Amino acid sequence: MGVLGWVSVSMVQADTPEKDFEKVRPLLTRYCGKCHSEKKKEGELDLSRFTTFQKAREEKKIWDTVQSRFFSREMPPEGSPQPKGEERKLLREWMTAMVKHDGDCDQIANDGNTNFYRGHVMSRRLTRTEYANCIRDLTGVDIPVTQQLPADGSGGVGFDAVGDSLFLSPIHLESYLAIAEQVSQKFWPDEIPSSEPAAIRERRAAWGGDIVPKGRSDRDVAERTLSRMARLLFRRSVSKEELQRYLAFYDNSRSHGESHRAGLRSTLQGLLISPHFLFLAEPEPEKEGVYPLADHPLAARLAIFLWSSLPDEKLLDAADAGLLQKEDELRSQIQRMLKDPRSLALGENFAMQWLGLTSLGVTVQPDKEKFPEFNDELATAMKAETAQFFAHLFSENRSLLELLDADYTYVNADLAQHYGIENVTGPELRKVILKDHVRGGVLTQASVLTVSSHPQRTSPVLRGRWLLEEILGSRVPPPPPGVPPLVEAGEGDNVVSLREQLEKHRSNPQCITCHSRMDPLGFGMENFDPIGRWRTEVDGQPIDSQGTLPSGEKFNGPAELKTVLLKRKNEVIRHLTRKMYGYAVGRDLNKFDDCVIQKAVDTLKKNDYRASLLVEEIALSYPFRHRYCKK
Repeated sequence: MGVLGWVSVSMVQADTPEKDFEKVRPLLTRYCGKCHSEKKKEGELDLSRFTTFQKAREEKKIWDTVQSRFFSREMPPEGSPQPKGEERKLLREWMTAMVKHDGDCDQIANDGNTNFYRGHVMSRRLTRTEYANCIRDLTGVDIPVTQQLPADGSGGVGFDAVGDSLFLSPIHLESYLAIAEQVSQKFWPDEIPSSEPAAIRERRAAWGGDIVPKGRSDRDVAERTLSRMARLLFRRSVSKEELQRYLAFYDNSRSHGESHRAGLRSTLQGLLISPHFLFLAEPEPEKEGVYPLADHPLAARLAIFLWSSLPDEKLLDAADAGLLQKEDELRSQIQRMLKDPRSLALGENFAMQWLGLTSLGVTVQPDKEKFPEFNDELATAMKAETAQFFAHLFSENRSLLELLDADYTYVNADLAQHYGIENVTGPELRKVILKDHVRGGVLTQASVLTVSSHPQRTSPVLRGRWLLEEILGSRVPPPPPGVPPLVEAGEGDNVVSLREQLEKHRSNPQCITCHSRMDPLGFGMENFDPIGRWRTEVDGQPIDSQGTLPSGEKFNGPAELKTVLLKRKNEVIRHLTRKMYGYAVGRDLNKFDDCVIQKAVDTLKKNDYRASLLVEEIALSYPFRHRYCKK
């Protein structure tokens, strides 16, 4: 029974986690101690060190993982002693109480209330995606930033928008100067080429400036146009005095005999290399403390979150009027912004990073000889499907559970042919209704299926791990040292042999804990080949897509797998909430963020998991609307 002994449990309830700790502790020892002790530490988890309630409480995040594994009946694993009815009830209630948030969400980490806060502030450089989007929305000019700017890093929450990783290098400065010159020349050229993209032509017509009406001076037209542009680029009102410093470029050009357009170009270059554009700089208060964000910095945060771009004039008008401090106005702006086409950035930026798809077609490439069908156009369509699908959930306020299963998707002609969908023509994505549940939801989209495969064959391990980590939010530790890798088999070596290899691999006690969770999930997606096409056999051998989870749940194929995952919907929604919240605040998360995440999850549960509510809960949260300033 273990060194702590065992206490009989009879019709007890976990009224408080502290009160019932002494009843729970021996149950943890009996049912978990074999694998999660100081000596064994499977999954790097040692539960024996929690000898007092205070020690257990200090590492609260651990219980979120333990609860998830226990509720899904992954732990204790099948074949091990299992808690009886009242024992399981007590453990469930105690774990729930341990992970429950502490009531007051109106807090933010600072040097006074936590010993690990490092004086973080929001001010940071634009990511290269945000930078390109800002220029596109201002001028219509598309910048190939992957070739012209260094890649951004990623912080602890896995996104490139984490301020701690956004350094400014000499290469950035040189690139910003070169790009500013290119953009201004394309936007206000001396001669407009006949092949000019329509987007540039439309934005130039919207801004005006290059054509001077009768009765107006060149200088007045330039000042009016550039004042409006500076307001968007700087994400705030620009005083007349400040603007004159930039208009000095215009005046200098004209004094040297250059044209009106040349003057506009030189001033636009100055605006595009200004730190007020390149940095999300929030004003520093005079005294140390926690401060609510003023309307303009809040508008900038909201635009970066939802559009990865500039606020528009409507949002800045609301900020000018001081309306964004009102919750009703903020909700109204959020709903408007989600309906705007620019909200596609939630799919193109957030979803791509969350789901690990940015590498598709770049560093992730299927074998070209084995899969000649895979090309740049198909890779682009694969990513676009996922981005459009995800953004649609928010623009139409759909249920977030459609991430797991939906009766529609977005395809163009190339992707429709790839999926075997008829009557789709042209390069543009369009929404199509699916005939069955084989497709539907992100886990059956070709983008996901390709990045979770090897170049020449599928991998139940990779796909299972992807599901655990990216969808269910469960950490999978690296393989223990000394364990031999699986023999790399080609697709023609048939799926049965791969299943046998994995079963043998799981017989290793060091491997069974993780592989019993990963492999069954991965086998449920074996009907999809390494580039996401449906198949029923490989070299004459039928596909075996059956899986049995540690909980004892059985399924066969992707449709039944999705049904199993929907039973774990709260794990999926909590993980999505945590990832999107970390993306929105642009920093590592801390204990004060747990309350916000839990509150958002609770709100979603009560409202059919409607997508726009997730954005509202994040944007209206105390940490999103406040900052801590350290002097």
